[in-house]
Amino acid sequence: MEAVGVLCLAVVVLAPGIFWVWHFLERMKSQVQAGLLERGSRTLLVIAHPDDEAMFFAPTLLGLARLRHHVFLLCFSAGNYYNQGEIRKKELLQSCDVLGIPPASVMIIDSRDFPDDPGAQWDTEHVASVLLRHVEVNDIDLVVTFDAGGVSGHSNHVALYAAARTLHSEGKLPEGCTVLTLRSVNVLRKYISLLDLPFSLLRACDVLFVLTSKEVAQAKRAMSCHRSQLLWFRRLYVLFSRYMRINSLHSL
Repeated sequence: MEAVGVLCLAVVVLAPGIFWVWHFLERMKSQVQAGLLERGSRTLLVIAHPDDEAMFFAPTLLGLARLRHHVFLLCFSAGNYYNQGEIRKKELLQSCDVLGIPPASVMIIDSRDFPDDPGAQWDTEHVASVLLRHVEVNDIDLVVTFDAGGVSGHSNHVALYAAARTLHSEGKLPEGCTVLTLRSVNVLRKYISLLDLPFSLLRACDVLFVLTSKEVAQAKRAMSCHRSQLLWFRRLYVLFSRYMRINSLHSL
């Protein structure tokens, strides 16, 4: 009980400073990010399942929208683990619409080669081949995906990182095409929402996206499109996860 009391006191003491920093970043971040990412770039977000785009990458997508990036989305599965694939495809398109990605820029792969299954190991070379084809066809100059931790540790997430890293390390990506990966954090940081902002600011990263209060509401609307997935624990996730508000990304 004493430890809980200390934690609550710390939150009360730190919260005003955290919210001041947040509002300061709301005013400054567009200028800062303009120096990190070129305006108008053609970006490909690579995800494993419908809802990854809202659950993990909403700050990145809305941050890129500020910079007027033309964003494409490549989803490697229909999310059919519970035989809901057709429903989840529609939910993904609805979510993307909220996040500013038109249907013509969304590609959903529904193949036995890439099952929605944490126990399945997707073939790295096959994933890399599909990814490279989409990069080349869409003239992509920035790829965004998971890091080696996959945020949640899901093997399908990790497979995307392995493929992107393979393409990068083997020099197969087009000249000038860079890769940004979403930093995985420990469980404590993952579920302290905006209170993670000081840690995010102190830890070195190449790009940091922090949502405004208006954008947080937009991210929540995108997540609410995934009705089939909104079980009670995911509703708590939407309230407390820092990934609904903050994204730290590193370049390969």
